[in-house]
Amino acid sequence: MIIATVLMMVLFFGLGFILNMLMKTTWFPLYAYIVLIIGVIIYGYMGTASFLSSDTGFTIVDIVPAIGGFAGAILSGSAIKALRIKGFKMF
Repeated sequence: MIIATVLMMVLFFGLGFILNMLMKTTWFPLYAYIVLIIGVIIYGYMGTASFLSSDTGFTIVDIVPAIGGFAGAILSGSAIKALRIKGFKMF
């Protein structure tokens, strides 16, 4: 669970950083992550045929890596914002 959390954080930080450079927005990856999570939750509760359906629902093992990914998305926006304030221009 710890390794998955760190991997999700690094994954979403990297993707968010690249998207921020290319799209010249600061908080787009955070919004995209929120939409992704809302979509997964809605799809998970659609019925018994969904891949997330189980007797227990979401457990701590599901939630902690998701929080790590959310933190990575926030850190990518903060990193780009700090770099832009210091005068760095990406593309």
